[in-house]
Amino acid sequence: MKRIRILLLLLLSAFNLFAQNDTATDQTRLSLLTCGVGDELYSSFGHTAIRYTDPARGIDEVYNYGMFNFGPDFLMKFTRGKLLYYVGIGSYFNFVEDYSYEQRSVVEQELALSSEQKSKILAFLKDNLKPENKYYKYDFLYDNCATRVRDIFPGTLGQGFSFGSSLPEGRKISFRKIINEYQRNNHWARLGINIVLGSRIDKVMTNEEAMFLPDMLMQGMATAQLDGVAIVTGSPKQIVKGADRSALSPNGPLWAMIGLLLVTLIVFFVRPLQVLKPAIALLHLLLSGLLGIMLLFMWLGTDHQSCANNYNLLWALPFNLPFAFTIFKPRKWHKQYSLIAIVLLILALMVHVIGIQAMAITELLPFFLCLLYVYLFIYKRAIGAFGGGAGSSVPA
Repeated sequence: MKRIRILLLLLLSAFNLFAQNDTATDQTRLSLLTCGVGDELYSSFGHTAIRYTDPARGIDEVYNYGMFNFGPDFLMKFTRGKLLYYVGIGSYFNFVEDYSYEQRSVVEQELALSSEQKSKILAFLKDNLKPENKYYKYDFLYDNCATRVRDIFPGTLGQGFSFGSSLPEGRKISFRKIINEYQRNNHWARLGINIVLGSRIDKVMTNEEAMFLPDMLMQGMATAQLDGVAIVTGSPKQIVKGADRSALSPNGPLWAMIGLLLVTLIVFFVRPLQVLKPAIALLHLLLSGLLGIMLLFMWLGTDHQSCANNYNLLWALPFNLPFAFTIFKPRKWHKQYSLIAIVLLILALMVHVIGIQAMAITELLPFFLCLLYVYLFIYKRAIGAFGGGAGSSVPA
């Protein structure tokens, strides 16, 4: 009986301790941690977390909404937009150690809140840790580590809370342009992102939407107010300096595309090499066709909102894949297909110029010219085989 009484007392003490941890005191501190960019693509936009400190209770923890399980089906789930992220809790010391090792900066902004307001945020965070609440379907632009933290403050602090400006006053910028700024040194990733993401990311961001980036959330919090009073106390504190990643690197994709164009022109204009025209045509059609099938899948077969309405499908034609295997023997319908493909290629350029969807035109223009030569070659060869008009000035 005595053992049962002692066990009950221990359980009651543990329950009381857990309950107390939900209640903030004068010593409780909450702060926003903003982590700088890293070298890998997954870390190239930074990270956001919340630090919870209470010296009297020996607590120094970090709530992190960027956790996920790297299982055997990770790549498939990520590609289809079905990867579940979750909020986790860990040691502040380990958190800082990890970012110091990666040479990524960490900046802390302490929140000037009352004990009651801190308790509301802590209760929300602890409720999110429950198995039924902790998971969420990750979306790069609309539901990530920064947007999850962003939404905590108006949700728990009420209508008296308002963010400050996340961007310099008067600056209007689209999702695509700001992504390009962050990927200015990661040229292959920037090209891939610009091809895969559709026209939805060409809209101008609102102040809150810009805070999908941790840096922008930090800026918005710097001048945020609660009932007219600043919510961040003092100046941001740099915990980890981080490495300098500002130096520009050579644009590898641009030189690769220029090289591809030069090879194409040499084959088309150097007479002894013109026998390779069908092989060059096959290469370009396969590349554009496979890419088009991937873009169509990302639009229709995944949950990625930002992959919808992708006008890159005007030049990356999925039908180019089966078409590629028919070009070794001229067909009468090759004329119509080639003309339609040329018209769509011109439309793709118009979509970019008008501003419906910005394309990575610097890198893609040489490839567009390659495709144009391929379509004109196939068109002229069909004309020569079946008649129907004068030949093209492009050498066959």
